[in-house]
Amino acid sequence: MKCKAYAKVNLSLDVLGVKENGYHLLSMIMQCIDLYDEIEIKEKESGIKVYCSDKRIPTDRRNLAYKAAEIFMEKYKINKGIEIHIEKNVPSEAGLGGGSSDGAAVLKMMRDLFKPEVSNEDLAVLGEKLGADVPFFIYGGTALCEGIGEIITPLNNFSNHRLVLVKPNFGVSTKEVYEEVDKKVLKERPETKQIVEYINNNELESLCNSMVNVLERVTLEKYPVLINIKEEMKNLGSIGVLMSGSGPTIFGFFKEDELAKACYDYMKNKYSQVYITKTI
Repeated sequence: MKCKAYAKVNLSLDVLGVKENGYHLLSMIMQCIDLYDEIEIKEKESGIKVYCSDKRIPTDRRNLAYKAAEIFMEKYKINKGIEIHIEKNVPSEAGLGGGSSDGAAVLKMMRDLFKPEVSNEDLAVLGEKLGADVPFFIYGGTALCEGIGEIITPLNNFSNHRLVLVKPNFGVSTKEVYEEVDKKVLKERPETKQIVEYINNNELESLCNSMVNVLERVTLEKYPVLINIKEEMKNLGSIGVLMSGSGPTIFGFFKEDELAKACYDYMKNKYSQVYITKTI
């Protein structure tokens, strides 16, 4: 059984507070994009085995695909084993949700293989144990995600808007970024309700003028190269540029294919991980 595990970008991200257990209360708009890992699972007699095309990715319990299989088998008392193959295309530690999407994909495939009666709602609750982004990936598309990420409100289709992504050659620790943002006074915050309206009305330019990610306060200060990437993308014709998640990936919307391609070509000369993609 095979499936595509799509990446995401954050069209806005606000941090509203911290719960007693250390989880942050969020209000963010997540958008799936046409950049994906390919996941294949096979039933076997017993145990869990993960293979990944990127040798830097752990294949033991640290891998969310492994954890997803494990918690599904525990929850539904599956007495079989599973083999998972991950063809990795989404960069890791990038703010694109690659690991979370892989975990959600495995949950959905395990459901289809062993327990077809299990609902998406059931899987989303299970996915919460893996991480705050996983419930969103059970549904995909475009959504407002609140709470710690588990309260999901699907939004209207916002597909076929072209994007260029630039991921510099370093990763960012999500945990450290959130710890730092707690120490900041956040003056610029997204008008989330207004952004939801722009998305539901498919108003790309209005959205682009309104996008805010409060985590930029931390990551851009720490890595000034990201400020340069944002400026360069604007100069190359992007109508809206933002950092996704805790970074470091920067994405920009383009109205014309030619401008997106020119930006891609320019950035590809400077950075190894550059992508042209679209919202789905």
